[in-house]
Amino acid sequence: MSAANELLGLPESWPAPAKLNLCLHIVGRRADGYHLLQSAMQLIDLCDELQFYKRPAGTIERIGDNGDIPAESDLIVRAARLLATRYEVFDGVGIEIQKRIPVQGGLGGGSSNAATVLVALNHLWRLDLRIDELAALGLELGADVPIFVRGHSAWAEGVGERLTAQDFPEQVFLVLKPVAGVSTEAVFQDSELTRNSPVTTIRAFLAGGGRNDCTPVVRKRSGEIAEALDWLEEFGEARLTGTGACVFAAMPDDAAARRAAARVPARWTGYVVRGLNRSPLLDRLAYEAG
Repeated sequence: MSAANELLGLPESWPAPAKLNLCLHIVGRRADGYHLLQSAMQLIDLCDELQFYKRPAGTIERIGDNGDIPAESDLIVRAARLLATRYEVFDGVGIEIQKRIPVQGGLGGGSSNAATVLVALNHLWRLDLRIDELAALGLELGADVPIFVRGHSAWAEGVGERLTAQDFPEQVFLVLKPVAGVSTEAVFQDSELTRNSPVTTIRAFLAGGGRNDCTPVVRKRSGEIAEALDWLEEFGEARLTGTGACVFAAMPDDAAARRAAARVPARWTGYVVRGLNRSPLLDRLAYEAG
């Protein structure tokens, strides 16, 4: 292996799992315009994979492409630079990502990538920051980053930053990614968005389920996503994750999910996934440390 491609740490990649919003209730709005949420967020076994390579001091770069995301605005680069700047790290790093999580799907791929960078480099750079410190740093990059840093499915409140670790049933899901994209900003600015859902509890959600308050607005804005939700209803209760574009339904088992996936229209991408309560990132960290 050439010096230019010398890995930091062990050769195994670092996973960045996706998530599903099993529900998303909007219960209010702060004076600064941010919406107050309640959401059951479950990790799933659909993961991007990251590798970290040695680079000259002060060099932080992305290796290869990451869809249409410019390197300078990519959360993996921003996360590494934030960590290096805040804690005066002079080591360089090159970050390579293998994308599996669809971009702009509401699955939290970018936030998860950023979290994996923070967790991995905290170890590889020997910073020894506590998980609370990393989660607070992640919040500066986005409201969904802390759950991936902490590595456990959770009940989320506030703007998504107040997390209560929670074990949800580790079901099999069929996830669909329509071609259409959705602007999260446009959804949250829509005058028809529900912003006064009653505050609920984890116990009430587990007993009776919930909903995604963004669904009516997204249906109105995207006929294709509305069509995907309607198609998926044949197999189970179809829901939107985040503000979309991905939709999902819990399935009886893996075989049923794969039979349904085989029928997904060619214009959409289907994923058979399983819910996780513990992130594989924590297992990767333990492997590196052990």
